[in-house]
Amino acid sequence: MNQLDQLKQFTTVVADTGDFQVMKQYTPQDATTNPSLILKAVQKAEYRPLLEKAVRGNEGTDAVMDALLIAFGCEILAIVPGRVSTEVDARLSFNTEATLAKARHLISLYEQRGVARERVLIKIASTWEGIRAAEVLQREGINCNMTLLFSLAQAVACAEAGAQLISPFVGRILDWHKRQAGDKWDAAANAGDNDPGVRSVRQIYDYYKKFGHPTEVMGASFRSTEQILALAGCDLLTISPDLLEKLAASESTVERKLSVDQAQAGNIARIECGEAAFRWQLNEDAMATEKLAEGIRAFAADAVKLEAMITA
Repeated sequence: MNQLDQLKQFTTVVADTGDFQVMKQYTPQDATTNPSLILKAVQKAEYRPLLEKAVRGNEGTDAVMDALLIAFGCEILAIVPGRVSTEVDARLSFNTEATLAKARHLISLYEQRGVARERVLIKIASTWEGIRAAEVLQREGINCNMTLLFSLAQAVACAEAGAQLISPFVGRILDWHKRQAGDKWDAAANAGDNDPGVRSVRQIYDYYKKFGHPTEVMGASFRSTEQILALAGCDLLTISPDLLEKLAASESTVERKLSVDQAQAGNIARIECGEAAFRWQLNEDAMATEKLAEGIRAFAADAVKLEAMITA
């Protein structure tokens, strides 16, 4: 068995792409999208008709954007057997009511296309305001994927809000630590189990399993297959096409690294995550604070670029 097939024995594999051909090739259970991935996809000739159809059939940029997201989501759900993640505009990350309105609208568009809400995860940035929106949406039967997550404080707040799934970002955490260390970065000492992004996800996974939180953990934003394999056993891992290809090309042995039994046996302390505690813990974590803000800006910028394509 290749590494990808071995990994699927321990972990649900999710495709981190808007490319339908990749999904057909590697048969993931679920798929995730974001504005950056959609923007990349619609610049390819084979996906241009989806953009043109959305533009022809809707009035106004917002309506076209929503129609395009739903069009991609429906195409993806015709390929994968599980769920698709569709992202709320990052520019709403600090507005609970606007996030609620957009999430409900996206779900209604899916349901108009005959897609059950159980097959959709609404992606929301893991700000305090986004987490509060998720808490309401989950009570309404709208499942949420909490993205741009870089810290245990964010993860605990999401779990306590009842979020269906979180997407802690592995590669971006590594990027931050490498940049901070500069010439002093020791790649060998910070590889595998010692990778700071891997350690962060393992800490969150262990906390959830120790205290019985049902929220799913989906590692995201990988830079290498080594990071992926160091998290074998995580509930889900969302993987980009180039790394799916590398895993499929290798037959080296994959070992399970994370398990419920191991997590429950650990000595882990509960943390408080009311609003004041959440904001303070996030503020004290320079990496999480910077990467959350940076991620929101980047997704918002790509949404603006996509709107420009629509206008053009």
